[in-house]
Amino acid sequence: MRIVVTGATGALGRLLIDQLLATVPAEQLAAVARSKEKAADLAARGIELRIADYSEPETLAGAFRAGDRVLLISGSEVGRRVPQHAAVIEAAKAAGVAQLAYTSVLGGPVADFRLAAEHQVTEQAIVDSGLPYTFLRNGWYTENYTEHLAPVLEHGAVVASAGEGRIASASRADYAAAAAAALTGEGHLGAAYELSGDVAWSFAEYAAELSRQTGRTITYNNVPAEAHLEILTGAGLPGPLAEIFVDVDAAVGRGLLAGTSGDLARLAGRPTTPLADSVAAALAAS
Repeated sequence: MRIVVTGATGALGRLLIDQLLATVPAEQLAAVARSKEKAADLAARGIELRIADYSEPETLAGAFRAGDRVLLISGSEVGRRVPQHAAVIEAAKAAGVAQLAYTSVLGGPVADFRLAAEHQVTEQAIVDSGLPYTFLRNGWYTENYTEHLAPVLEHGAVVASAGEGRIASASRADYAAAAAAALTGEGHLGAAYELSGDVAWSFAEYAAELSRQTGRTITYNNVPAEAHLEILTGAGLPGPLAEIFVDVDAAVGRGLLAGTSGDLARLAGRPTTPLADSVAAALAAS
């Protein structure tokens, strides 16, 4: 039996492997990645590589073994994820894995924003497969915002269309710690965890925190959805992706990403990373 991480060379996958290596011997881990070259550093740490691509189902036949505990990290290609995830589920079922954990979305079946739709279909496919599952319904990563500070600092403004809505975000490392706990511990089969930060913040509070830490005045410009879409596409974002971002802000405005269930902190075994700490780390790295 091995703990298998798909999408292992992505940002979340690498953080998860770091978390796992703190308690699990490298020889008990396997990394599924598309590129042997990108995963070479993982192999150098003693982790078994299994080269496969979500979009090439034939490559997934050797990705899993009977008894494996698998984390399916959701694909990054919005609009293509349903068939990609279905291929992974089919391969996991054929192999007879002992657990299929999946990084879903906060709210699961009741989330009504566009980005949730593919996750909902995937959750149902996993249930229908009969595999022992664990749903890790991840909320927003704070890095979704702090990794894109350059235009905010350049213009002195956080631009969004979320009104006074709040976001209970957490760091990727927080979500990785929760995933590690779900893969290494017992009692998680059949569970669906609503994972989010301990504290929900507003964009006005985010702007105020940036102001405090930079010593500059950063404002929150709340704009209508139509104007937000024009701003994003004008900045070079493809139209369909810009529409998804605007739709997410509408969901924030409706309070759908503000839930603080405490599941993330309980799974991770520690409080989630405060917004101020994530801002400080991003500013130090910029």
